[in-house]
Amino acid sequence: MDITVIKRILERLEERRSELKEDDRGFTLIELLVVVIIIGILVAIAIPVYIGLQNGAKDAAAQSDLTNAKIAVIAYYTEGGTAANIGTADLTSYGWVDSSSNANGPTISAPTTSSSTAFCISTVSEAGDTFAVSAAHAPAKGTCSGNTWTPPAVDPEDE
Repeated sequence: MDITVIKRILERLEERRSELKEDDRGFTLIELLVVVIIIGILVAIAIPVYIGLQNGAKDAAAQSDLTNAKIAVIAYYTEGGTAANIGTADLTSYGWVDSSSNANGPTISAPTTSSSTAFCISTVSEAGDTFAVSAAHAPAKGTCSGNTWTPPAVDPEDE
């Protein structure tokens, strides 16, 4: 490029800069810092909400698995399966699929007598909460005590 062309470009840029008003020159450092701080506050609020939603979804998946396991146990009993022999392999043969990545899967508590159809199934969600379902209860937070669902202990400070 010719030096005269560069000089003309620079002169035009200088003319344009002089035409700009003092207020039209761009953002100040303070304005940019305020925007960054506002974005930081929004992110600080959004992350815990997002984590809470994820944990809620993990708990819902565990409850759904327990509901499906309950249906499979009832189908197992309906077709003449005995309570003493029931296990997760029996549940999968009745269409139950464990959608969690829990290595242990659900724990099934069934009576040792084959005449009873009482049962309790518990699992730990990926969020770390323990849920249980029994023949008489829907999936909820709690554990199995024998063949029955036991609600979690209530902390007096939570009331």
